[in-house]
Amino acid sequence: MSSARRPLLTAAAAGGLLCALWFVPSATATPETVADEAVSASPSPQVAEQARIASTGTDAASVRLADTGSFDSTPYVVGGVLCLGLGAGFVTYSVRRERLDY
Repeated sequence: MSSARRPLLTAAAAGGLLCALWFVPSATATPETVADEAVSASPSPQVAEQARIASTGTDAASVRLADTGSFDSTPYVVGGVLCLGLGAGFVTYSVRRERLDY
């Protein structure tokens, strides 16, 4: 391998790694904006209703979980496929170079 191509391959590998890391979700657990609302001393009617229902001892069959919506995994799938294709391209290129004995 010529010494002129080595920095190009290093830069391509680093760029591929950065593209792959771009699709990693953020792990921040705090909201981006801070709520400036004052906390009230009395519970809201919704909280009071939930507490009343919880204290009556409902059975597990009647409990329903909140619908949080579906998770959109499209960007992660596309990014993974692109990175997989890039890696397969590098492997194919390396095998061809080895067989042609450059």
